[in-house]
Amino acid sequence: MTSDTPSPGHAREMRTDLVLEGGGVKGIALVGAASALDEAGWRFARVAGSSAGSLVGAVIAAMQQAGEPMTNVDEIVRTLDYRKMLDRRVGGRALRWWPRAADAWGVIFHLGMYRGHYMTQWVRGVLADLGVRTFSDFAFDDPGSALLPEQSFRLVVTASDLARQRLMFLPWDLSSYGVDAPGYPVSRAVRASSAIPFMFEPVQLKSTFGMSTLADGSLLRSYPIEVFDRHDGKPGRWPTVGIRLSSPSSERAPARPVTGPVSLIQSLIYTTVDSTQVRHVSEPVNVDRSIFAKPKGVRWTDFDLTDDQQQGLFDAGYAAGQKWVTKFPDGPAPRQPEPRHGGHIDVG
Repeated sequence: MTSDTPSPGHAREMRTDLVLEGGGVKGIALVGAASALDEAGWRFARVAGSSAGSLVGAVIAAMQQAGEPMTNVDEIVRTLDYRKMLDRRVGGRALRWWPRAADAWGVIFHLGMYRGHYMTQWVRGVLADLGVRTFSDFAFDDPGSALLPEQSFRLVVTASDLARQRLMFLPWDLSSYGVDAPGYPVSRAVRASSAIPFMFEPVQLKSTFGMSTLADGSLLRSYPIEVFDRHDGKPGRWPTVGIRLSSPSSERAPARPVTGPVSLIQSLIYTTVDSTQVRHVSEPVNVDRSIFAKPKGVRWTDFDLTDDQQQGLFDAGYAAGQKWVTKFPDGPAPRQPEPRHGGHIDVG
């Protein structure tokens, strides 16, 4: 069974592009919401994600392509041991008796407290079992798209190029860097998109511009809901549905005082992320095509999740997905065709 065939048991099949927001360990809620969509008969033509959304999105895209059921996505994501993601280098392990010193050593010498090797190996292993190693394995024929044929991939993830101060869509932007886009490892792109500043080491990319430093895609685009929208004046072939890990009222959240250097760094990151998101994701058309799967009681950096907490995250996402399906049984209202006024790229 391919991604273009209906799932068993579905009375009808509806196609959508899926966009997943970043949110650290709360990404399990993304799986719950996507499972609710799958049960309602939605199939995912293409998937985009940032940070945790890139990791979950890569698994979903590979499973869809292999014809595997969404129930298996949840089982696979649960095998990710979040505690093992906090893997220090030798120098950091030598200072494990003094965690703050170990953190500082990692940041000073490697720009991150943790290496991120376990995350890369986990993604690589899971995708390899599904026949995906590089983006060439996600390439497909899509003649009705506004994308060029060489830009037709089932997965797109965001990353922040700190060296050039700009957003990247991987693999789309790799060719402009003089890098072989189809041959680029998907696991490395996911690793770059998930490189939370100061926590995980960034990914280095040697290109025609020199050495770029790729970090968390959420810095510049945590929720790329518009990534598959057409801008060529033609109607979209199907809708885009996004899954958020925050609420639509987050811009009315109370003030969080900055009390020290750690909270200052956190506030700087949150401010950077929010300033690039709030305006466009709050537009009514984007609210209607967004599932707000905001889990409670878990922070995005709680890497010691219990089994009950993981189940709670999944259930929160699933409930939010069901609520959205009930409200929009046939999907969100079609977007009106828009002429292109600049921007990143024509898609659809």
